[in-house]
Amino acid sequence: MIGISYGATAVTAGFPVWLPVLLSTAVVAGGSEFVFIGILTGGGSLVAAVLAGLLVNARHLPYGLSVPDVVGTGWRRLVATHVMNDESVAMAMAQPDRDRRRAAYWLCGLAVLAAWPLGAALGAVLGSIVPNPNAFGLDAVFPAVLITLVLPALREPLTRTAALAGAVVAAVATPFLGAGLPVLLALTAVLLVAHRAAPTDAQTGTASNEAAPSGSTNASKVFAESDGACS
Repeated sequence: MIGISYGATAVTAGFPVWLPVLLSTAVVAGGSEFVFIGILTGGGSLVAAVLAGLLVNARHLPYGLSVPDVVGTGWRRLVATHVMNDESVAMAMAQPDRDRRRAAYWLCGLAVLAAWPLGAALGAVLGSIVPNPNAFGLDAVFPAVLITLVLPALREPLTRTAALAGAVVAAVATPFLGAGLPVLLALTAVLLVAHRAAPTDAQTGTASNEAAPSGSTNASKVFAESDGACS
C-alpha cells in the first residue's frame, strides 16, 4: 500500500510513470524516495532533493555495521547491501543465531525488493488512469506510517526536545528557503541538542548507563531518532 501511494503520488505530481519504478528498484528506500519526489514537486532544486534523500538514508551506516555476519562477501555483499532496509535488518537482528539472521535478512530483503517496485508500478498506473487518486486517501498512507513510527521515540524527553527544536527551525525557515532546505537546516537544532547531551553522558559515564532505564538518552541515539523524526 505504501508503494502504491508512492507511485500514485509521483505520477499525479507530474512525473513520468517510469520514474517511481526506476527509483524504487535502484534506491529501495521509501523514505528517501518520498522526500526526493516531494522536494522536486515543491519546486526545490535537484541538489537539495538528493542531499535530503541521502540524509534520510544515513541510517544505513549503522545498519551495515550491525549485520556484517549476514551480508556475505564478494558479489553477495553487493546484492545484500542493495536489499538492506529497515525491515530486513530488524528481522535479522531479532533472530538468535547467525544462520537464522542470514535467512531472515535475505528473505525479507528480497521480498521488499520485489514488493516495493511492484507497488510503485501499480500506483503509477493508478495515478495515470484515475483523475484524482488522492480521493482514495493514498496521499495520507505514508505520512500516517511515519507518524506511527515516530510517536514512540518522542516519549524520551531529550529526543522530543530535539525533534521539536528541529521542527521550529524548519517552520521558521520555510518562508525564506526553497523546498528541502528547511529540513536540512533543522538538523542544526538537532545537533545542538545532541551536543548539549554529550557532556552529561561523559560526566556520568558507565554508571549512568547502567542506572538509566531502557531508552537511556545519549548523543548518538538522540541524533538518529531525531533525524528520523525531523525527516
